[in-house]
Amino acid sequence: MGGQAVSHMGQEITQQPAALAATIEALLPLRADAAALARPTRAVLLIARGTSDNAAVYGSYLIQAYAGRLATLAAPSIATTYRSRMDLSGVLAVALSQSGQTREIVDTLAWARDCGAATLAITNGAGSPLTQTADLSFITRAGTEQAVPATKTYTTQLAALAVLALSLGADLDPGELRAVPEAVADMLTLAPDFDAIVSELALVPGVVVSGRGLAYSAALELALKLKEACYLHAMGLSYADLLHGPIAVVDADTPAIVLAADSGPTLEGTVELARRVTGAGAMAYGIGGGPELAAACSRSLPGPALPEWLAPMGLIVPGQLLTEALSRRLGLDPDAPRGLSKVTQTS
Repeated sequence: MGGQAVSHMGQEITQQPAALAATIEALLPLRADAAALARPTRAVLLIARGTSDNAAVYGSYLIQAYAGRLATLAAPSIATTYRSRMDLSGVLAVALSQSGQTREIVDTLAWARDCGAATLAITNGAGSPLTQTADLSFITRAGTEQAVPATKTYTTQLAALAVLALSLGADLDPGELRAVPEAVADMLTLAPDFDAIVSELALVPGVVVSGRGLAYSAALELALKLKEACYLHAMGLSYADLLHGPIAVVDADTPAIVLAADSGPTLEGTVELARRVTGAGAMAYGIGGGPELAAACSRSLPGPALPEWLAPMGLIVPGQLLTEALSRRLGLDPDAPRGLSKVTQTS
């Protein structure tokens, strides 16, 4: 990589504890404002693309599991391509965009507002067009992100969604949220199996990445990062969907990466999936899941010391580190994948 010892992506991965701490402290005081905005609503519509859409998946599970509200992902094309009109009264529309400049997301939030929704923006772009469209904005404190593959803007979006869930009445402990930066800092130490996993992934054309529930967002995001920065054929799937047919693609040439919190209702199924993968003669790489998942996998990386509702903020970090190291191992530039720019415009 032109003699550069540390990529921008690598630097930004290590900046996440500070970015998370700043974001959490800035947004927790906005809970009352978000609660007031959401009070007349009964459902949440999450508007995003790409990495932000993966963050929205986390928000959907978190809000439905703990705040007791229906939360679903929007299809922006309904607003921008089909130009459909619908009654969104009683809906809180939440738009996520790291830059706040993606025209499709801005236009979809404006459409939702015009259809009667209350609107909230989650963005790293203070003063951006997205914030000017929303009734209320959660501005993350990630700082400038130079690498095209998003890292710290993604995890700070997860933190903002956790604050939103608390604002919507989730019976969860804000003190646990404040413990996230330290837990993420612990994830920056490379585990013993790290180099071996990078070496083995460098030899395969593709990989399946799987998680379920709250960890599903981390699986989708890791698959996206491997596609963006390593040009790997990476498929992100819920393990429930994986078992409905695509499990057939897992073989000696296509390993699986499985992610889970160290506790929670999806851990047992993730362990069973890892056993099935290794039983089929394929490599299974675990991230998180405690000793139970580690024992079921070919190789493993430890997860964060966090409860399940916050674990995705730590689970993605070993995946980010794997992606950055694998990209460099393959002779690529993790900061500037071909064909991509920092702000993607669609219409």
